[in-house]
Amino acid sequence: MLQSIPSSLTPFFQEYDLTQLRIQQDSSTIIERTLRFGTRSELRWLFSTYSLEQVSHWVQKWGRFGLPEPHLSFWKLILDIEEDK
Repeated sequence: MLQSIPSSLTPFFQEYDLTQLRIQQDSSTIIERTLRFGTRSELRWLFSTYSLEQVSHWVQKWGRFGLPEPHLSFWKLILDIEEDK
């Protein structure tokens, strides 16, 4: 089943046409914007669309570039990601 990005996230993808974003190919952008700006229902959509491992991997690899504090610390805590030494 093709899942589309919730239209409620439109304000956070102003430079994109949501109908043109592809769930897997554009996952990095979608994960970043949803973790940063998403509501509870949008976050439920995110975690039903992407695996916990995929989201955790994104936070580990790109979180420090794409998420401001306190978002980064929050998601590291929630996803049980150890702080960088």
